[in-house]
Amino acid sequence: MKETKDDLKAIVEALILASEKPLSIDRMKEVIEGASMQDIVQCISLLQEEYRDGRGFYLSEVAEGYQFRTRPRYAPYLQKLYRIKAPKFSQPALETLAIIAYRQPITRAEVEELRGVDAGGVIKSLLDKKLIKILGKKDVPGRPMIYGTAREFLEAFGLKDLKSLPTLKDMAELGESKEPAQTELVFEGNTEEAGEQTDA
Repeated sequence: MKETKDDLKAIVEALILASEKPLSIDRMKEVIEGASMQDIVQCISLLQEEYRDGRGFYLSEVAEGYQFRTRPRYAPYLQKLYRIKAPKFSQPALETLAIIAYRQPITRAEVEELRGVDAGGVIKSLLDKKLIKILGKKDVPGRPMIYGTAREFLEAFGLKDLKSLPTLKDMAELGESKEPAQTELVFEGNTEEAGEQTDA
């Protein structure tokens, strides 16, 4: 039996809500037999409009999928509810993560050449937090490991995909604002994914 448009919208809503990770349209199409890609896209658009204003959460396109996320302005209440601290990243961690994000695939030696300091400990910490991953080994003498960002990186920073990263011009404008050495991540998404305070 073919689902009505209202039924289909409710099913899409339920699937996204129940999924622990951002859910792709392809995966939804696999689950909802008979639904076309266009039908699912239309349902998502309607849901995004419904959750646009006046709600504590919204439907976000993130990490090549869709996920309901709590609005950043309510972060202090959620942190209090779950007794967690917003994750913090040190300047070395942010610099290393930015280099990997913009230059991937990249080796540890290449990261260290750009930063001018040893990056082993920071890279290990970013690996432990699953923000970066090992992509393989470079085909050069010594076969060093090469690194890139993981899907969790996109989720943590609310990015649709790597093309959504700020441009170098955007980064220069941010630099002019003279942010403090410690940068706090916006607390969004599924609460169980939020980590403890860290000095990565």
